[in-house]
Amino acid sequence: MWKLALSICLWGLPAWAQSGDGEKLAPYYPTPETIVERMLELGGLKAGEKVFDLGSGDGRIVIMAAQRFHADAVGVELDRDLVRVSLARIQKLGLEKNAHIINGDLLKQNYSSADLVTVYLLPAAIDGKVQPMLDKQLKKGARVVAHDFEFRSWTPDKVESIPDDGEGRSHTLFLYRK
Repeated sequence: MWKLALSICLWGLPAWAQSGDGEKLAPYYPTPETIVERMLELGGLKAGEKVFDLGSGDGRIVIMAAQRFHADAVGVELDRDLVRVSLARIQKLGLEKNAHIINGDLLKQNYSSADLVTVYLLPAAIDGKVQPMLDKQLKKGARVVAHDFEFRSWTPDKVESIPDDGEGRSHTLFLYRK
């Protein structure tokens, strides 16, 4: 039964969600829901704004952005299995209109329409790849919220330390504005 359901999900993916070519820029480590909410609040996300989550994992940032903040949310995820999980949750919650997942390389996307970008990637990926790309693509006024790892060549507008996420871990969030 479980294998049958999985195979149905595989064939049910739309064509745009099936191109997972690219380089993995961080391991999958889910962000606690309390931190997801704080990231979106720190980024000042408003209804109708466009948010991109780079390396969206199981889609929790995309889902919360669409569900609670009424934003147009797009996740970019390389791992096909995580994309399937995300798409299934989005469909189950009826969020297909405002929540989208792209299965692909986050370095090959266009973020020029972004009002907010959320990032939880390793420093080498941020400094060497993501930051130069966002420098070129982001429009004036766009915001970036980085989780735990800063953009070292940018100056944050705000840094927020969270001593305990409810699961015993501390976090640091960095807000940047273009």
